[in-house]
Amino acid sequence: MFVPSQYRQPDSSWMLDLIHGNPLALFVSNGSTEAGPFATHLPVIQDPDWTGEWSDDLSGGRLLGHMNRANPHWKALESGTMNLLTFTGPHGYVSPTVYQTTPAAPTWNFTSVHVHGVVEKIEGIENTLEVVKATVRAYEGAFGAGWDMSESLDYFRKIVPAVGAFHFRVTGAEGMFKLSQEQPDEVQERVQESFGGRECTRYQAAAQLMSKLP
Repeated sequence: MFVPSQYRQPDSSWMLDLIHGNPLALFVSNGSTEAGPFATHLPVIQDPDWTGEWSDDLSGGRLLGHMNRANPHWKALESGTMNLLTFTGPHGYVSPTVYQTTPAAPTWNFTSVHVHGVVEKIEGIENTLEVVKATVRAYEGAFGAGWDMSESLDYFRKIVPAVGAFHFRVTGAEGMFKLSQEQPDEVQERVQESFGGRECTRYQAAAQLMSKLP
């Protein structure tokens, strides 16, 4: 991903926060010349068994994901190959009316993280089930209401043969946080105020990020 210098995140914590807060990734893999690339939206979590420290470009980190085995993407996926996970955060349209100057051009503020890494398919029903359980624990803790999965484990065992799970060893990442940094301070403030006044939560979230810019 091409990231102009003014849109680079202040530090790696911005990328991690975006990934953890927006964990439904677009998983992209190379396909054949005839089929073209594969792209699948799927949930991704940090591997709970990985105890390392995140580097500035996230390299060395470990993630977990899973998809439906009936998906042609899964059938084409090969262990040891390089793949891409893209995560999208808050974004919104910026009208030139906010700039209060002419000439001007509209734009779209957005936040995104592209994570490159090597995939390893996970073998075995029990190992796959552990990925599903880890995903439930992560999402119930972050977004849920404390649901107890214990009474549904038999159901999990019935459906998990149709699940394909994988490790994702991160080799590097780029974050794009395009939040009007190229504009004068007073224009940035107007964009932030405009976003913060919207009812749409993604605009509000973008405004909150703008308030944290150095």
